[in-house]
Amino acid sequence: MRVSHLAYVLTALLLSATVSAQTTAPGFNADGSVTSPAVTVPYSSLASPEARAFFPKMLAAGSKAPPITAPIEQSRSFYDRMNSDRAARMEKLYPVKIHSETIAGVRTDVVLPAQAIAPENRDRVLINLHGGAFLWGAHSGGLVESIPIASIGRIKVISVDYRQGPEYTFPAASDDVEAVYKALLKQYKPANIGIYGCSAGGILTAESVARIIHDQLPVPGAIGTFCGSVMDVEGDSAYIAPLLNGQGVPAHLLTFASLPYFHGANPKDPLVQPGMSPSLLAKFPPTLLITGTRDMTMSSVIDSQQRLDQAGVQTELHVWEGMWHSFFSDPELPESKDAYRVIVQFFLRHLGH
Repeated sequence: MRVSHLAYVLTALLLSATVSAQTTAPGFNADGSVTSPAVTVPYSSLASPEARAFFPKMLAAGSKAPPITAPIEQSRSFYDRMNSDRAARMEKLYPVKIHSETIAGVRTDVVLPAQAIAPENRDRVLINLHGGAFLWGAHSGGLVESIPIASIGRIKVISVDYRQGPEYTFPAASDDVEAVYKALLKQYKPANIGIYGCSAGGILTAESVARIIHDQLPVPGAIGTFCGSVMDVEGDSAYIAPLLNGQGVPAHLLTFASLPYFHGANPKDPLVQPGMSPSLLAKFPPTLLITGTRDMTMSSVIDSQQRLDQAGVQTELHVWEGMWHSFFSDPELPESKDAYRVIVQFFLRHLGH
């Protein structure tokens, strides 16, 4: 599946934007970089009315977030409040039962559908790896990503509170995921286990599969890498998405090297960026990739899909118009509900019985 033409969507948006009166003329440089006067970009007319109404509220809430350089407890407190509110809203829409469980020495949240696990899913399980820049998101962030999937799919979801920076560095999180996975292999067939995550969790999903392959364990039946995948954050969307989200063009990209968790890690190590090794990617299971046209990781996700496809991996790529990074964390949007449907159907199709 090739969708490289989607990278032109953002360019088209900019070309159709209303240009403010400026003395600086647009132009380009010999290295291919371009300059442009200030622009006013309308929100996508292709997004849902609900998303159109929610978008400015999302931007306002995001503007209050601490910078990534803020004291870690400040950031964790901010995102825990945000994610706890989201999880509470989700539980009203998607009834579940939740309990904590320590698996192989790692704390987890086990999320079960209130209406009971479907008969066809009794021998299946999903592992969720929460987002949060490898800095925050434990517990509440994992519930946000697990509640709708467990409820809609009527399947057991285990959300892993893996070790994060700045206290820990790579490969601590991969160690924790592998420990939980090995423990689950005693109860489930590998083909019946799925792993998925968003943002840092999407990246960690890919890294964990690379680690599983490296350690010669059987691979899971299917995985989902959302808003982050097998490659670092680069490409057009890393610059254009922040502009479309009212943040301006970043002076420096938020790459793996910017994150405390990856301090000291070799960015070319396939256990950090699995996309660096075609032979490693060739051993990946079917992979679902999700992003949006206002997600700064869109280009990275598209590049990841192309690399997986070239390696012969069965992939599905879904790109939602007008959607931002981790858009499906807010459950009321039609686009979020559609994403939950896509995730559930993908795993139900690809996991074993």
